[in-house]
Amino acid sequence: MAITCRDSILQRWLCWCSLLLLVFAMPVAQAAGDVEATSPSAGPPPSATPPITLPPGDERLENVFAGRKAPASKDDLRVLETRLQTIAAAVLPCTVGVQIGGGSGSGVIVSEDGFVLTAGHVSGRPGQKVTIVLQDGRRVPGKTLGVNFGIDSGLIKIDGDEKWPHAELGRSKDLALGAWCVAAGHPGGFQPGRTSPIRAGRVLANQPGGIVTDCMLVGGDSGGPLFDGRARVIGINSRIGGTVAENVCVPIDTYRDTWPRLAAGEAWGLPARKGDPFIGLSGEDAESGVRVTQVQPGSPADKAGLKVDDVVCRFGAGPIASFEDLVKAVRASKPGASENARTEDPTCNAPPWPWQ
Repeated sequence: MAITCRDSILQRWLCWCSLLLLVFAMPVAQAAGDVEATSPSAGPPPSATPPITLPPGDERLENVFAGRKAPASKDDLRVLETRLQTIAAAVLPCTVGVQIGGGSGSGVIVSEDGFVLTAGHVSGRPGQKVTIVLQDGRRVPGKTLGVNFGIDSGLIKIDGDEKWPHAELGRSKDLALGAWCVAAGHPGGFQPGRTSPIRAGRVLANQPGGIVTDCMLVGGDSGGPLFDGRARVIGINSRIGGTVAENVCVPIDTYRDTWPRLAAGEAWGLPARKGDPFIGLSGEDAESGVRVTQVQPGSPADKAGLKVDDVVCRFGAGPIASFEDLVKAVRASKPGASENARTEDPTCNAPPWPWQ
């Protein structure tokens, strides 16, 4: 049966939580592929030309767009609408179509020398020839670089020395629930005479494995960018959820964190599979496990009683020393099975239960 955890900070005692596993994709390491390496760096290389971005708006606009305040008047709605229109116009030059063989998707240019972020299932294996379709219909050649199939991130490099319009990278870790966002892409593939459709929505969930939004997406949008209120890239369109208005994006922070591997043409991770387990929490490495930073309402973790600031130190039969350990442990479990997750207070000084 499910056991609700005591308050881990006040009680300073251990407890067991029975977690019913559902469906989600988690990353697992895999051997790298062979491709000509591009010099790795911590994120896209610096650009002499400024990226496409917008200045901060007034306090009212920033609060509404960040989800801290709901629009309360016609004026708020007009300000929001104007900002969305400004973002739509600003991001079109850097939102591109991606064509590989007979398949197509979307991407976003993030450096003046032509690095393009896309979804891993769009770019596929490293070292492939690719055609990038620009806003004006011009086609330029490129090559696929690294890919993390586990989280569905991919990187492409446009050939040549031309300087390209490019978007600025934002941050996804602190993205608030309810924050407004804008998705772009080429649904159905690039179509001459049609600009990239822009769709506005809000953040429904923010986890290390994916950002869930209600921006409507369809086939061909995969690999396209998700922007925040200042036209900064905060995610990459990955997959459609239960409906076309419930979609998962790859968090932009994972591109930053794994840039050296992506730029070097490495391939790792297992492709996301329908039926993979999911527990519904976000966390960060703590001194003796994983500190819970967010629990998705209605998720297995929520139903089991896990709370923000709980520290998970065991899952199933194994110890948990990092968030990566937790990801691997969840991925190794069977969907629909129950697993014991052991939590303790943040100082981890409480004694174990006698039967441990």
